[in-house]
Amino acid sequence: MATNYTDDIGPVAYPLKMVSQEVVEHMLGWNIPEEHQGLVHEHWRNFPVVSKYWHFSLAFIYTILMTASLLGNGIVIWIFSTSKSLRSASNMFVINLAVFDLIMMLEMPLLIINSFYQRPLGYEFGCDVYAALGSISGMGGAMANAIIAFDRYKTISSPLDGRLNRVQASILILLSWLWALPFTVLPFFKVWGRFVPEGFLTTCSFDYFTEDQDTRVFVMCTCVWSYFLPMTFICFFYSKLFSAVRLHERMLKEQAKKMNVKSLAANKDDAGKSVEIRIAKVAFTIFFLFICSWTPYAFVTLTGAFGDRSLLTPVATMVPAVCAKVVSCIDPWVYAINHPRYRAELQKRVPWMGVREADPDSVSQSSGATAQTQNPTAEA
Repeated sequence: MATNYTDDIGPVAYPLKMVSQEVVEHMLGWNIPEEHQGLVHEHWRNFPVVSKYWHFSLAFIYTILMTASLLGNGIVIWIFSTSKSLRSASNMFVINLAVFDLIMMLEMPLLIINSFYQRPLGYEFGCDVYAALGSISGMGGAMANAIIAFDRYKTISSPLDGRLNRVQASILILLSWLWALPFTVLPFFKVWGRFVPEGFLTTCSFDYFTEDQDTRVFVMCTCVWSYFLPMTFICFFYSKLFSAVRLHERMLKEQAKKMNVKSLAANKDDAGKSVEIRIAKVAFTIFFLFICSWTPYAFVTLTGAFGDRSLLTPVATMVPAVCAKVVSCIDPWVYAINHPRYRAELQKRVPWMGVREADPDSVSQSSGATAQTQNPTAEA
């Protein structure tokens, strides 16, 4: 039996063929209704149907990631928003990043359902919702990381007058949300670009396959806006931060020589500075995770628009999606490992997690008292 098999993506993008029903049912995307076939680019029809075991395995992985994200980011938001010791302008940025990570988590139930149906649920609208959630969380999270880098630089380089207040922090948080809107709203309403299925055809992202100038310009602008610009901001502020830390360490050594002591690190102010540097290490770790999560996506989209598309198999294009989800789950646990005040709160509120952390305030006071005892003339 023969079946007319057409595709209306672009002018003569997929010529009319007469193929057997058996062949059609072994092509990726065969189970999507005819009226929605325009969502599936011809590239994906060059591959056989993905085994249901791949779909079920991906659903299982996403179930674990969804649980980890909900637990980790939920605890971050709960503790940082209710603990007096953590109610600072800087920690508002931590909550903001956790919210973006939770929005990414909202994609996961959709993927799990799609995996069992082996197609996008709701087709075009469902695809748009899935991709919009990923766009908001990805672009917003990228700018949130850049803002955290800026805040760490300001706090450590100018601890007395460089700290942001809550109003300034609120404005920057609003900026991170506004940053995510243009390249989410425009393709959602088909004003510029569009969202289409990719990989196993159970996830959706920007259209980076359609061969026209408009799509290629859209892909390039999206990559610059969501990846290269935030990356530039992050690298700039962290380079400035490390320069400030090196300058501070050099000044400490020179002052220690003048005072004929080995080190001034036991001073209360410097103990506080040490805590800030630990937090900066957390922020830098999350930046590294940001690189790991979004570099694969940048590679896939740019390759799809400008490079060798044969590299983009269904499995290969699912890897970036999984990486992004994994990192959104890891972010809160990075804070659990390294953020001293957060660890202290975890120890008090969720002792079953086995976290052990001394109270940073008592440590600072103890360090200051020790320094005064060892060098009683230092203050004079």
